[in-house]
Amino acid sequence: MANEFYQLFVQCLEIPYTTVENAGSFAVRKEGGHLMLFFEKSNGLTDWKNNLNFPCIPYHHMGKLWFCHRGFLKVWKSIKPYLYDVIRDPTVQEITITGYSHGAAIAALCHEYVWFHRPELREKLRGYGFGTPRFYWGFLPRRVLKQRWEKFFLIRNRKDLVTHLPPVLLGFRHVHKVQTIGKKNSDSPIGAHRPESYLRELSRYGAESSMSGML
Repeated sequence: MANEFYQLFVQCLEIPYTTVENAGSFAVRKEGGHLMLFFEKSNGLTDWKNNLNFPCIPYHHMGKLWFCHRGFLKVWKSIKPYLYDVIRDPTVQEITITGYSHGAAIAALCHEYVWFHRPELREKLRGYGFGTPRFYWGFLPRRVLKQRWEKFFLIRNRKDLVTHLPPVLLGFRHVHKVQTIGKKNSDSPIGAHRPESYLRELSRYGAESSMSGML
């Protein structure tokens, strides 16, 4: 039977998305007090322009100034107003945020936003980025910033090229330890990023796997 990570990834692929300015694509699902937010992979030329718009810029208004991938921040700022009331809904008691590829970087930015603005939900906040590119630039202070992403989990299909971009040599880094799935030599760096490759490798993982601690 497909495990919960597989099911979450399938939902991220199949759920209908709303697209707003700068091709920002998101979806909202609410089940009782559980809010689920999804962010779509690259889907068109505008997304790719934003992906390649990687010079870092300062991200203000989050209590602590930090530097972010310019293109991803541009997309998140376009989506954020549409989720303002959704995230602040007092009936929401748990939030799960999921994204794939381009959408995984946006999901990570959303995760930090929720952590900052809904502190009472931090123990009930989970984020999952499948095939996440790097979006944070510079040193990541543990006590000041790193804690914001402690429950945002990065999942990489072993050779996935996208998860290594932008390069560390340019100052970009991941905000959490990356959980690697997939067999060695099973895919090329480009092939490993494809949705069918993630579906195949995620289907191998059951509740007994090392990923079970991420739920």
